[in-house]
Amino acid sequence: MSTEAIGQKRNQRAAQVVDRWFTKRRDSNGKRIPSAYNGKGKRWHVRYVDPDGHEQFGGSFATKPDAEAKVAEINTAMTTGNYVTPQAGKVSVETVYTGWAKAQGHISAKTEGTRKSVWICHVRDQWGQRNVVDLKTSEIRLWVAGLAADEAIGTTTIENAFGLLRQVLGAAVEDRRLPRNPCDGVKLPKREHADRGYLSHVQVAALTEAVERNPEVVRFLAYTGLRWGEMAALRVQDFDMLRRRVNISRSVTEAKGLTWSTPKTHERRSVPFPKSLSVELSALMVGKSRDDLVFTDSRGSVLRVSNYRSRVFATAVKMCQTRDETFPTITPHDLRHTAASLAVSAGANVKAVQRMLGHAKASMTLDTYADLFDDDLEAVADALDIAIGNVADAGSKRNQSVSTAEPLRNA
Repeated sequence: MSTEAIGQKRNQRAAQVVDRWFTKRRDSNGKRIPSAYNGKGKRWHVRYVDPDGHEQFGGSFATKPDAEAKVAEINTAMTTGNYVTPQAGKVSVETVYTGWAKAQGHISAKTEGTRKSVWICHVRDQWGQRNVVDLKTSEIRLWVAGLAADEAIGTTTIENAFGLLRQVLGAAVEDRRLPRNPCDGVKLPKREHADRGYLSHVQVAALTEAVERNPEVVRFLAYTGLRWGEMAALRVQDFDMLRRRVNISRSVTEAKGLTWSTPKTHERRSVPFPKSLSVELSALMVGKSRDDLVFTDSRGSVLRVSNYRSRVFATAVKMCQTRDETFPTITPHDLRHTAASLAVSAGANVKAVQRMLGHAKASMTLDTYADLFDDDLEAVADALDIAIGNVADAGSKRNQSVSTAEPLRNA
């Protein structure tokens, strides 16, 4: 094919502006002849041939510059490979969600259950039957504002609902059903961080005494920072009693029954525990084999947080609050925060706390527990004062030395 022929083919495929009011023919005076549509509807139309060879209508416009802008947009999209056929987006959000959800085989059963609940409760009724191509950023922004105005809906729920919609529409972008994600540019309400409940050593002891069963659970979580699922999955073989270390390699969660998996960050880690816990931990392992669970319920089965939290832990917290008005309202998971607090107060740095808690990055630890490291800033300021003072003292001594030596030079 010649270069000229290739150029003609490209021009045929490129988007073009069509004047609907006038034909290309001219009269005897050289003026263009009006068409049957003259003065009816918008004058400027955009037409083009898509990459599959099908003629497409790109829209009608009142002004030629608007039509030319659309032409430039379409031509750029086809040139860069980002072109999306208009018909491709004429599929419902629910259809895209269903296909996307089936492909999420890498997520845990708990995450799957959470997403399904969020879809049913907050996303499906609003967007499910709409075609993905019809969703506009302004609509999604109004939807988020409406959720934020509902006092019964928390910021976390809004984040989950919006995040789910964003991922579904992101899948539509990947499948070339949308040129861009309409969720882009939508801002979510800022989180209001509630005061986190940290227990002191005395309060940990009080709570341990108040629980009716499995008091070792309270102490162990408060001094190791493990997640409940990590603690409940521990076997005898996971403990190194001589080095006072526990090796975290798996977790168990309650979702459609019990689901066994790797820890949240998918990385194994070794966490130290205080020597004072050694005796009671050893007692829990008596008569058990290497594969037996260390922490169990009264029947020797997996210790479930749903049962322990409502039947044992919550009752013990209320009892402690009647005796100590400063005792915070906490859940078993909050003992993880207590572990971080007690570790920092004992002198642990950010990196040590990160490794103990199993955070992916030290920045996550700082973001979560920035308030615990405020004293470090005071220590930095004190150190700077000492350094400044040392420099000032050195300068003063130099000046005294110079002034003493000056008469000798004059002599």
